[in-house]
Amino acid sequence: MSAERLLAEPVATPAPGALRSFLAILGRDLRLILRHGSEAATALAFFLLAVLLFPFGLGPEPDLLARIAAGILWVVALLASLIALDRLFAEDFQDGSLEQLALAPLPLPLVVLAKLGAHWLATGLPMVILAPLLALMLHMDPAGLPALVGSLLLGTPCLSFIGAVGAALVLGARRGALLLPLLILPLYIPVLIFGTAAIDAALSGLSPAPHLQLLGAILLVSLGIGPFAAAAAAKQALG
Repeated sequence: MSAERLLAEPVATPAPGALRSFLAILGRDLRLILRHGSEAATALAFFLLAVLLFPFGLGPEPDLLARIAAGILWVVALLASLIALDRLFAEDFQDGSLEQLALAPLPLPLVVLAKLGAHWLATGLPMVILAPLLALMLHMDPAGLPALVGSLLLGTPCLSFIGAVGAALVLGARRGALLLPLLILPLYIPVLIFGTAAIDAALSGLSPAPHLQLLGAILLVSLGIGPFAAAAAAKQALG
């Protein structure tokens, strides 16, 4: 087993408390992403470049771009989140680190939650930060920016939680990277609908609160189910 993959030794040894173990795994994954974060960097680069390509393909008409800016940003964010998902558990599975994590004192669903926290901090949060700037470049009315940020803050963690289940299900599969989008893209549709609807409501002078509340409900459900389902799928892959 690679020592670098287990560079955070507290993961493999009993910790005084669950919180300390959770933070150790979170920190371990963040360090690994920062050192070898090609997937996270690729996801952010894709998010930025794909959004910037739309004015070239659709034309530079401000009214057209402003009308579809919410959909562009959300669809591209959704696709960008897929880039780093297939490696969420794969490297740990391949070198045996996932088995060590499964034997750690921390329950496996909390291990999954810690890994998802690192994944979102490395990919989802930077997209939330970049989104307002890209929205202004697409001539979105500034009145829609709070709803954009709020919907992405609620929606991108949902993408991570839902995607984790698919990433765990394809562990060990020969064409897992190809199967993953087919498994989870249909489940992303409600998040996409309510995320764009919140922005459209704000731009129309209506309250985005109902749509944001529905996104919050999806987040709570995915938080309650996602780590447990992903942990169960990972245990199945480990045999």
